[in-house]
Amino acid sequence: MTYKITDACIACGVCVSECPTNCISEGDPIYVINAPECISCGACADVCPVDACVQE
Repeated sequence: MTYKITDACIACGVCVSECPTNCISEGDPIYVINAPECISCGACADVCPVDACVQE
């Protein structure tokens, strides 16, 4: 199951540097995950301060 970023995202960007596949990018107004590139590692969820990264 891949991850997605919910509307709870505060656009802090901390998840971007943690993603090993670089599949997280800045959207408008929140960050987004390119699902086909996500390897479901959970690194983004581990560092998100508002728990906006969740499994789909």
